[in-house]
Amino acid sequence: MTHADVLDETQRELKPALLKGLRLRCPNCGGGKLLHSYLKVNDSCSECGQELHHQRADDGPAYLTILVVGHILGFVLHIVYTQLRPDPWTLAIIMSVITIGASLLMLPRMKGLVVAYQWAKRMHGF
Repeated sequence: MTHADVLDETQRELKPALLKGLRLRCPNCGGGKLLHSYLKVNDSCSECGQELHHQRADDGPAYLTILVVGHILGFVLHIVYTQLRPDPWTLAIIMSVITIGASLLMLPRMKGLVVAYQWAKRMHGF
C-alpha cells in the first residue's frame, strides 16, 4: 500500500500544495496561474478548472510578509552596521529601498502560500 492509497479522499497533500502556492501556481494541478493583476486571485484555474474564488486570504499574507522580511532585514541591518559603519542616512535609504523591494517581491508569494494552505485544508468551501 502506498502513501496515496492511505490518504482519504478528503485529505490533500499539504507540502506540494504549499510549494505550488509559493510558485504562484494552482495548488491542485500546478499548471495554471494563481494570481493576476499582482494580488488578485483568479476565479478558477485555466488548466484544471479548480475554483479558487473561495479563498479568504485577507490580511494573512501581509502579516507573513512583514514577519519574514523583518527578520531577514533585521539580521542584514545588524551585520551591515557592525561591519561597515555607513553614514546613518545612507543606511536608512538603502535599507528602506531593500525593504520595499523585498516586500513587493514577497507579498504575492505569501498570498499564494495562504491560498494553497486553505485549499489543502479544504477551508472556506474548497
